[in-house]
Amino acid sequence: MSELINNREVFENKSERQAMLKEIIKELHAGKSVEEVKARFEEAVGDVTVAEISQMEHDLMVEEGIPVEEVQRLCSVHTAIFKGSIEEIHRSDKPEDQPGHPVHTWKLENKEIDMLVNFKLQLHMDRFEKDDSDENRFKLIEDLNLLLDVDKHYSRKENLLFPYLEKYGIDGPTKVMWGVDDAIRLAIKQTKVFLMEYYGNKVEIIGMLKHVIKEVSEMIFKEENILFPMALQTLTEDEWVKIAEESDEIGFCLTAPAGVWKPERHPLAVEETKEEAEVEVNTDGFIRFETGIVSLKQLETLLNHLPVDLTFIDENDVVRYFSHGKERIFARTKAVIGRTVQNCHPPQSVHVVEELLRDFKSGKKDAEDFWIPFKDKFVYIRYFAVRDEEGKYMGTLEFTQNVAPIRALEGQKRILS
Repeated sequence: MSELINNREVFENKSERQAMLKEIIKELHAGKSVEEVKARFEEAVGDVTVAEISQMEHDLMVEEGIPVEEVQRLCSVHTAIFKGSIEEIHRSDKPEDQPGHPVHTWKLENKEIDMLVNFKLQLHMDRFEKDDSDENRFKLIEDLNLLLDVDKHYSRKENLLFPYLEKYGIDGPTKVMWGVDDAIRLAIKQTKVFLMEYYGNKVEIIGMLKHVIKEVSEMIFKEENILFPMALQTLTEDEWVKIAEESDEIGFCLTAPAGVWKPERHPLAVEETKEEAEVEVNTDGFIRFETGIVSLKQLETLLNHLPVDLTFIDENDVVRYFSHGKERIFARTKAVIGRTVQNCHPPQSVHVVEELLRDFKSGKKDAEDFWIPFKDKFVYIRYFAVRDEEGKYMGTLEFTQNVAPIRALEGQKRILS
């Protein structure tokens, strides 16, 4: 993408621009405000497009080793600068305007989210600021409960759209945005907790609410003026069809798709057709194990009936398989297949994943367990290093189970229900 950059005379190549952006990151890190660095940023990027700025941010992480968290600071700067001035994307045919297209649905949700934060939440915050009665406090808690639904909006973006962008080498901007998504999720949860445990700290809570409104509103802008145009220029029709088909798996935020998107033509890619044909031919085949023989259909059905979620990544950290039971604890979509496990986790937790994989590959560990409360469940997450007969590392198995019913067991049961 860098070959499209319209370089200005004083900055004739990408490395000079990146050097300037690197300096701006340092200034932001040192405490300078967006307004203070705005002029230098405009000078650095010149007349480049939003997509090209995203590519430069990506290069800063990959080539310069700048942490994701630092590049997030730049994201806020270029959002502030390009507001109202991003070039309109002219398309002769706009499938994204058709009901049911993933972008159409994301935008529908954004309208609802915008109404919730900039009208309803804002109104209730103003009332709470004047009168911090329980009635006004409870209305804010209700608003934040609704706003927590934004998790589905962000999850579809992270688990369905980001994998396809990463296929085209666009992973820097996705990591930055995922980090911001998680910060928003956390801010909403923390504000709700403060309201529920209110002890008169009204000024603090008002500040938290204003932060939530600002961050959620800016994310709407970033999606509609940066992410979605870039994705529409990049993804194929087939890929949008797959995103639409798998969106139900995660769910929708505050509203539902306005229809089912059926493009006039969306033939599958040749390679995908061949792959699917091979799978279809082999579904009647049998697998011989040391302890028995089962058909592929029986094996898949058996795995999907286990009261646990299974995910397998290979020796190269690539997701190869996940079970698809009726009630998965954490959402999984087919878009994760072929994606590195590092890109399936929020940026701030990737170091934990990488440390665990290093321990498995080196032989330092064979298993690791975690347990967390999650919604109405108590989730037990286990990781196992998968090794062949000679001890060679073949991959990692993730085993996730809701153990709340098991923890609640008492006494004994010896007869049928």
